Amino acid sequence: MRIIQLEPIGIRKDFKESVCHEFREKGHEIVFHETKPETEDEKIQRAQDAEVLIVSNLPLSRAILSNCKNLKMISVAFAGVDHIDMDYCHENSIVVSNAADYSTKSVAELTIGMILSLYRKIVWGDAVTRQSEGRNNFLGTELFGKTIGIIGLGRIGQQVAKYGKIFGCEIIAFNRSPKNIEGIAMMSFKELMQKSDIISIHTPLTEETKGMIGKEELELMKNDAVLINTARGPIVDYSALANALTAKRIAGAAVDVYEQEPPIDSDHPLLSAPNTLLLPHLGFATEEAIEKRSKIIVDNITKWLNGNPQNVM
Repeated sequence: MRIIQLEPIGIRKDFKESVCHEFREKGHEIVFHETKPETEDEKIQRAQDAEVLIVSNLPLSRAILSNCKNLKMISVAFAGVDHIDMDYCHENSIVVSNAADYSTKSVAELTIGMILSLYRKIVWGDAVTRQSEGRNNFLGTELFGKTIGIIGLGRIGQQVAKYGKIFGCEIIAFNRSPKNIEGIAMMSFKELMQKSDIISIHTPLTEETKGMIGKEELELMKNDAVLINTARGPIVDYSALANALTAKRIAGAAVDVYEQEPPIDSDHPLLSAPNTLLLPHLGFATEEAIEKRSKIIVDNITKWLNGNPQNVM
């Protein structure tokens, strides 16, 4: 079996050596590419002979996959698979397994950190202190007692709910399928947008959720509410969000995901919007999460080879 890692995914050197030894002992060939392919042709050149592909968030279009005539399985070092042509995979019986649950705690922790940073203006405080300035009568906002509205009550959404409860928050949620979780009040999307002090997005990107939050939805929010997006960029219309922030229609936003992987374009509307915290997709990026992810993607391949696939999408 020819196994190709198409892009660097942060596997530790010692773990990689162990994996290579394990697979080669069983008669498999494994190739690790440690640079990102720059063009579609380069992706095809690397992938075309693979029977198993390992990728993170590198887009795999139908045009690329159709050149991989021997491809049988893709192990995705990511929770979402919206960057892969899943229709093609299903049509051609290509098994796709994701790295389920690898970054649940890391993304949830960052979400809380982003909320606290907006509420207490931590980045601003660091900057003015380094400029030998003082508080200048600034007053922040406490998280205790606020209502956190969670859009998407999967693993990460539920973890954010747990952390929010620790801070003394009321938790409300909207999920596309019904869920009954103690301590979380389920409600309609519109109600959540109207009642939340903090709206945190944790739903996957689908045709249904693309553009889910635009001008009309932002107008439902409280004037002192903030929006957090650590899910997928296209779920939110960022031009509409920038306009809402500039017009002081809402109080702030913290964003870790965009229409494309950072670096973002220099004219991105959020770069000039006030009261924003913009991060370069850090949610999953902890040592613990990457180590867990490495084990999951290898385990996905091993179990598939043994006829017992897991995390199949």
